[in-house]
Amino acid sequence: MNRLAIHTITTKAWDLPTAAAKYSAAGVHGMGVWRQWLEGRPLEESRRILDDQGITAVSLVRGGFFPHLTPEEKQQSIDDNLRALDEAAIMGASQVVLVCGAKPELSLPEARKHITEGIAACIPHAEKLGVKLAIEPLHPMYADCRSAVNTIGQSTDIIDQLGSDIVGIAADVYHIWWDPNLEQEIERAGNKICGFHVCDWLTPTNDFLNDRGLMGEGCIDIKGIRQQVEATGFNDWIEVEIFSDRWWSQDPDDYLAKIIQAYKNHV
Repeated sequence: MNRLAIHTITTKAWDLPTAAAKYSAAGVHGMGVWRQWLEGRPLEESRRILDDQGITAVSLVRGGFFPHLTPEEKQQSIDDNLRALDEAAIMGASQVVLVCGAKPELSLPEARKHITEGIAACIPHAEKLGVKLAIEPLHPMYADCRSAVNTIGQSTDIIDQLGSDIVGIAADVYHIWWDPNLEQEIERAGNKICGFHVCDWLTPTNDFLNDRGLMGEGCIDIKGIRQQVEATGFNDWIEVEIFSDRWWSQDPDDYLAKIIQAYKNHV
């Protein structure tokens, strides 16, 4: 339990103070903070809300979306990512999760070039703050408009090209479980892996965005992937990140109890 963190998007019905209080009362002391949950109050107040409940901000979600069609879009993206780094530093989060972005108008190689350049532009500020830029490879079904980075291997290649230890990888089982080279690429990534997210893949999946499963409901070998990641030396937080219209419609207190039980049984 001392490694369990839950993303605020997972318990979508609760605002930040409610989520912090509910998590803490249930013995959960890590939170993946989505930036929408910080809107409407000073960042310092949000930090105090977590501190008062004994909650650690594990990650800030999300930065990224670097591919662009105009110079203005490029600068807007970089500026937003710099703001995300500032927000993470104030919240005490050690990393900003990057959903790297893609555009159907761009080829995948061109989009990846934009992503690499965009991350490079953020590295000096990230190094100054001590906040990691965590590339989250997304399942290839999102390669048209959400992320042109779809595997652990592609993430490692980008990091090797950038040459900075402030850039890491957030490995989400929902996005990487299918990869036939997964075990080898996790081993190659080694200590570049700085985040680990869990949920499950349902069969059938009725919505590719909002129909993720609770751990144990689907076909992902979550324990096996966790063991592969931990073999690299990773021993940090395990973050539950579930997008689910089905679960969001349930009583959130019952849902939280089920999350904890699923974590104990299937992670």
